[in-house]
Amino acid sequence: MPSSSPVSGPTRQLYVSDEVRALAPGFGYLTVEAHGLTNGPSDEAGAALLDQAARRLAGRLDGRAPQDDPHLAAWRAAYTAFGSKPSRTRNSAEALARRALADGGLPRINRLVDLYNAISVAHLIPVGGEDLDRIQGGMRLVRATGDEPFVTAAGGAEVIEHPDAGEVVWCDDEGVTCRRWNWRQGVRTRLTEDSVSALFLLERMAPMTLDELTAAGAELAEALHTACPDARIEIGDIRTP
Repeated sequence: MPSSSPVSGPTRQLYVSDEVRALAPGFGYLTVEAHGLTNGPSDEAGAALLDQAARRLAGRLDGRAPQDDPHLAAWRAAYTAFGSKPSRTRNSAEALARRALADGGLPRINRLVDLYNAISVAHLIPVGGEDLDRIQGGMRLVRATGDEPFVTAAGGAEVIEHPDAGEVVWCDDEGVTCRRWNWRQGVRTRLTEDSVSALFLLERMAPMTLDELTAAGAELAEALHTACPDARIEIGDIRTP
C-alpha cells in the first residue's frame, strides 16, 4: 500500500496518500458529515436549488466554457498528471456544469443528491456524497494498483470493474468507491432514498481559496439543515497537503 498521511473528519477517518499529495500539491478538501437524514424522491425544493445553481453558474462563467474557469483548469491538469484524458473523463464539477448549461439541464436523482449537486454547480467544485452505513472502514485517496474492485452498473445489473494502474481513486476496505478521483461514483456507497447517514466531500484545487472552500461547505450544511431539520450535521476541518 502506498505511504499515507492520516487525517480525520468528525467521526470517519480519511487518508490521502503521499503519492497523491506529490501529484497535486494544490489539493485540499472539506468534509460535512450528517446523521439522521431523511431522503426521498426529488422534489420541488431540490429542483429550485438546482435551477438557482445553474443561474449562479451562468453568471460566474459569463459566457466562458466551464473548462476555462481557473479552478476547473487546475482539475484538468491534475487528471492529466495521472494519465487520464480530462476531455474524455471529466471531473464531476465540470461534467455537472456542462449539463447545467445544456438544454436538458441538471438531472434529478433524489433529495440529497440534488442538494449536493446544486452546491457543486453553484460553487464549481467537485462534491460527492457517500452513505456512511455502506462504507467499510476508513476511506483512502490513493493511486490504484489496478486490482481493486469497483462495483458499477451496466444494463441494469451490477458489474465489477477495475481501475487503471496509477489512477487516482477513493476507496475503502472493500474496494473503490469513486474512480478517477471524482469522475464516477460506485453504486455500493452511493446515496439512495433509504440513506440516513452521509459523508459529503468537497474537493478543491488551488487557485480556489480556502475561504471559498469554507463557504461552499457552510452552504451545504445550511441546505442540509433546511432539508432535514432534525439531522446532526458536523463540518470537518479543511485538509491540505
